Amino acid sequence: MAHGSVRHDYHLVDPSPWPVVGSVAAFLLAFGLVVWMKGLVPESSALAFFLERRQPWILMLGGLLVAYTMIGWWLDVIKESRAGDHTPVVQIGLRYGMIMFIASEVMFFVAWFWVWFEQWLFAGVRIPEVATAWSSWPPEGVTLFEPFHLPFLNTLILLTSGTTVTWAHHALQHGRRGEAKLGLFLTVALGFLFTCVQAYEYAHAEFSFGGNTYGAAFFMATGFHGAHVIIGTIFLAVCLLRLMAGQFTPEKHFGFEAAAWYWHFVDVVWLFLFAFVYVVPYFHSFAPA
Repeated sequence: MAHGSVRHDYHLVDPSPWPVVGSVAAFLLAFGLVVWMKGLVPESSALAFFLERRQPWILMLGGLLVAYTMIGWWLDVIKESRAGDHTPVVQIGLRYGMIMFIASEVMFFVAWFWVWFEQWLFAGVRIPEVATAWSSWPPEGVTLFEPFHLPFLNTLILLTSGTTVTWAHHALQHGRRGEAKLGLFLTVALGFLFTCVQAYEYAHAEFSFGGNTYGAAFFMATGFHGAHVIIGTIFLAVCLLRLMAGQFTPEKHFGFEAAAWYWHFVDVVWLFLFAFVYVVPYFHSFAPA
């Protein structure tokens, strides 16, 4: 029976190094972040070059190893798909996995919004020595971005990109590969443009990450969203390359579908950021005390 033909719809994956390699990479990445932000040894230590504060070497190694793991693992998944191992039952599992991943990302951003509203509503109560400074939002001395300038431009860019990725998906479903390629190319270009605009915005910010918790909360929330835009842009760019290589068909293109789900999630998060991080604090700053 061990040598008989397969009689089930499931795919039993081959032995893979990626779970172990990915675990080591994640540990090095987290450890490297601790070293970079806090440091573990004094400057006089023999290990200062690796473990002193602001030393990026372990962080860089962990980041490169994480990237290597993701590339290798996803290439294996693509090979399995091309080999016909992704049966309808397996594709259901892939969909559930992507849904659970996006749900975990939702909770990740819930944490940053929690920090934002905690600082907004309760910092003066929880930290009495700064109660006066936090009697208004934002704190005194912080010059906010004009929400209907660059942030609004980026909102239009992301909403447009959500339209183009949906167009590309529907075109692929109906076999219009030329339209699918154009729509996906426009989505990747718009994602890149969003990142450029946000980088320009950061370069002209009149407050910094340090010095006050407003700046820290602002840059952590919008910065992590920007990182997700970069990841999503790469995700869609890989899908564009696969589409041009003829690897997607109207019946089988879950990689593209998952990328579209992720991109719509990024769009929705930005709408909340635009409303509660840019617009509401800006108009609240003009309200009478």
